Amino acid sequence: MIPTRKSKFKGWLKPRVLTSRSYYHFKDKYGLDSVSDESQHHFSWSDWIGILPSITVPNKLTTNKSGTDTIRGKYSPTEIWQRDKDRINLEINVLADKSSRKWVPNLSNFFKNDLNFERFMLFYSFDNVINNLISPQELTGYSFNIKSEGRGHSMFRFNRLDEPFFVSTSADVYILDKELIKTKEAKKWERQTFDVDEIGILEPEDAPELSQQILALIERVEKLNKDEVKLALIPDQRMKSDKIGGRNFKIGRRALLMLKQATGISKYNTRKNLKRQWNEFRKEVRRKNENKRN
Repeated sequence: MIPTRKSKFKGWLKPRVLTSRSYYHFKDKYGLDSVSDESQHHFSWSDWIGILPSITVPNKLTTNKSGTDTIRGKYSPTEIWQRDKDRINLEINVLADKSSRKWVPNLSNFFKNDLNFERFMLFYSFDNVINNLISPQELTGYSFNIKSEGRGHSMFRFNRLDEPFFVSTSADVYILDKELIKTKEAKKWERQTFDVDEIGILEPEDAPELSQQILALIERVEKLNKDEVKLALIPDQRMKSDKIGGRNFKIGRRALLMLKQATGISKYNTRKNLKRQWNEFRKEVRRKNENKRN
């Protein structure tokens, strides 16, 4: 929901994800790997890539209805425009020049010393372009390929401090339908919630086939016996309750638990405890490293 004209309501530059499917493949430096469709951490960069605002077509492609225009960055081409009549494809290499970060404003704060992007490519497709200004209404789809060392925030108990982890994100986004709605209706949609179990995932007819690597991952995940995996997991004794029998589930405790969930107290305490544990863990590792040097 992005208005093409000036209005009080700004709309969203990022698509609202109603439902999704995730497949994870983890591998360590020794070659040991595991797969899953569930994870406590969010690795993908997909949420940070949004729809482009209105952009201007290069002058070379304004006068010529077919052709290519390349804009070079500091080290390599940063933008490659291709036009064929009213269709335009745009390829962007965000790492080719610092100025290219304008295409990913939501990710500008992630370009730091402790986070290294090894690949950052964007691809946009537009149709029915009739003048030198392209709006989100002409967007037919976009894709991106991002490889990074790290994810931009601490992942407690996921990796050791002295061991980096790498994240690879590839995604294709297709615009299946467009509908113009009023600002009043858009505001209602913003607050509306959806039952993800009742929403299906629509696949466009022109979408390319998934790669054999992805298909193999999906097949491997779907063959998992989750019940068997859970039964084989040894519980963490630190999480064991000191309560005996069913006293944890008496009416009074259940009412207190429901109250905490409603007021957000449990969520606040979880974040607070996680931050405290992380700080203690860092201090302990720092102390051990200092002892080794001494």
